[in-house]
Amino acid sequence: MKTDKYLKFVLGISILFAWFGCSEMKNHNNEIHLWPEIEPFQTGYLKVSDIHEIYYELCGNPDGIPVFVIHGGPGAGCSPKMRQYFNPEKYLIVLHDQRGCGKSKPNAELRENNTQQLVSDIEQLRVKLNLDKIILFGGSWGSALSLAYAESYPENIKAMVLRGIYLATNEEDDLYYKMLTNYFPELAQQLIESLPDSMNELNNSNLYKLFRAEDENERNKYIKLFEKLGFKALGLHVKDSVIEEYVNSEENFQEIYTMNLIAFHYFTNNCYLEEGQLLRDVGKIPDIPVDIVHGRYDMVCFPATAYKLHKSIPGSTLKIVEEAGHSLFEKPIEEELVKAMKELEAISN
Repeated sequence: MKTDKYLKFVLGISILFAWFGCSEMKNHNNEIHLWPEIEPFQTGYLKVSDIHEIYYELCGNPDGIPVFVIHGGPGAGCSPKMRQYFNPEKYLIVLHDQRGCGKSKPNAELRENNTQQLVSDIEQLRVKLNLDKIILFGGSWGSALSLAYAESYPENIKAMVLRGIYLATNEEDDLYYKMLTNYFPELAQQLIESLPDSMNELNNSNLYKLFRAEDENERNKYIKLFEKLGFKALGLHVKDSVIEEYVNSEENFQEIYTMNLIAFHYFTNNCYLEEGQLLRDVGKIPDIPVDIVHGRYDMVCFPATAYKLHKSIPGSTLKIVEEAGHSLFEKPIEEELVKAMKELEAISN
């Protein structure tokens, strides 16, 4: 939902956007591309509670500028493509899967899983790695979690690059469902018509109940219907054939289930934040570079929210990206994020 819900679905998204195969920073037309594929030089698990261990990986330059990748969801996990937004010679790239998702253990665990604990996990990982100030690179739900961390530990922040802004408010949630029903009526109606008689609208509470149904077949039916709808809203060029292939794959379904279960665990609890808290507390963030990137036609998170955040952070920059929606992996979004990280190299040394 509020996220790159499909960060794990790199294969399907790559089919949609042929340009994902680029492996050079620039070509002869001066187009900006992702950096080459790289593998971690270190991986591990950090025990952050009696229940949870979070998976993390380190890529790039061990002595480079530390940048923490904060993934979306909640519950989406990281993907290898996320390593490619940063110059591997300049950056120490730190990725981790938040509690209960990706490679973190145990999978789909909701106990001891809230925003404050995710903020604490980022801090524990920073301390474990013996890092000083860090750059936060967060999108969708990851933008909200990045702000929550920065407002809790402002002394640890060197800069932030935020995409697809989500501030975890009721207003955003309500608008999201209105957008789905108005712009994707055929898929929304399929889901609405399948709802039990006791439910008559799409909202966080109703969907969370359905996703936790005791009848596994019923539960999976609703998750698939919602996933098709949410996936369609992700970008401007999402093909129905890719959606069907992804959602109906048994191999992918555990990821889909985990992501939706954790996401709605958060959404039905207001993301464990006070209403308006993230925007209210931006004054706690120090005078640092904050670059905001947002798709003009993002139907998951909204340009007005990005503009509101920009106006609340003096000195921040806002790039509304034309011909782009929500996905991290849309070409115009890629270009702006790579550009932002390239510009930070000079001021971060």
